[in-house]
Amino acid sequence: MVATAATSSFFPITSSPDSIDSKNKKLGNGSTNLGGIKLKPSASSGSLQVKANAQAPPKINGTTVVMTPVEGFTSEDAASSLPPRTFINQLPDWSMLLAAITTIFLAAEKQWMMLDWKPRRPDMLIDPFGIGRIVQDGLVFRQNFSIRSYEIGADRTASIETLMNHLQETAINHCKSAGLLGDGFGATPGMCKKNLIWVVTRMQVVVDRYPTWGDVVQVDTWVSASGKNGMRRDWLVSNSKTGEILTRASSVWVMMNKLTRRLSKIPEEVRGEIEPHFMNSDPVVAEDNRKLVKLDDNTAQYPRWSDLDVNQHVNNVKYVGWILESTPLGIVESHELCSMTLEYRRECGRDSVLQSLTAVSGVGNLGNMGEIECQHLLQLEEGSEIVRGRTQWRPKNAKSFGKMDQVPAQSA
Repeated sequence: MVATAATSSFFPITSSPDSIDSKNKKLGNGSTNLGGIKLKPSASSGSLQVKANAQAPPKINGTTVVMTPVEGFTSEDAASSLPPRTFINQLPDWSMLLAAITTIFLAAEKQWMMLDWKPRRPDMLIDPFGIGRIVQDGLVFRQNFSIRSYEIGADRTASIETLMNHLQETAINHCKSAGLLGDGFGATPGMCKKNLIWVVTRMQVVVDRYPTWGDVVQVDTWVSASGKNGMRRDWLVSNSKTGEILTRASSVWVMMNKLTRRLSKIPEEVRGEIEPHFMNSDPVVAEDNRKLVKLDDNTAQYPRWSDLDVNQHVNNVKYVGWILESTPLGIVESHELCSMTLEYRRECGRDSVLQSLTAVSGVGNLGNMGEIECQHLLQLEEGSEIVRGRTQWRPKNAKSFGKMDQVPAQSA
């Protein structure tokens, strides 16, 4: 009965009252055959006994389909109820094909926009993945950085360590983009063969204005010769939107043997690798030849494993933070660092214990809101000097001083 009711709900069948009465009589008198199911009255309880003919139902694509006969519905009626066969309804489902084509085109468009393959100028190489690009006849490397929230200090401006990290990153990427990056930290293939690495001996930085959170800075860097066995690297940091010069920096680098830890001359093979990339230009920061003095008071610093670079000595940017640790708090709160000169005298390793010393010179009164100059010394616990430095501090929110227009052009 349940099967009959379910079938009638999907396939309504009109029956006359006479046929209904006749069926009721058959159910009451004896057995009834409904679509292969025989119903017999039970002798004991008067209920119906159901006996079904065992017949495997047909399957379509692994799914069992129950075929229930319907009175008055023939195969001719089913064929006439289908829509006429035309060319359109015999084609496959176009919606799936259209969706696939749309997905492919959207993915291709996204990749095309990411590559940004068209150079803005003929002398500019491609920078598809944001690691910088070569400009100005292949002699200047340019890279943009966004100032992140974790790179700013209490005054919401980028820290000096952040700027120094940008300088170091562009220097390494410059070597990589020029095809000079070997297995070392900025070392050329010729340097790797001879176990040579670059070490910085002098660094001068002038900060005209610190970028703030969300600013995008543009860093340009290039290299020049410095004496017979040295290389000078300059940086120019500007606001990528306005072009305002924010920071200028100049440094001198020499080679050191990675095994003996002694300075080395530039081999001819290496000179042939790097000299084609030299730019004949003046330093962006005038050299400060004033002697850096030695100090005697101290504050201890302990290098950590994370302070080391791949050359197994303390990264030069780490020294900046250690030097500034001993700066009087009154200066740090009321002034901001505007220039810095560092002389790197020797390296230190993981197990070294350092002492940071700072002496206020120039304007010795902390209550004076003018510029203040400090002398710094970073040395080992037993007295060997690591870095000597000199910093200048200006009152916070002071107007920028000294500006430059653009990257210097190569002289003849």
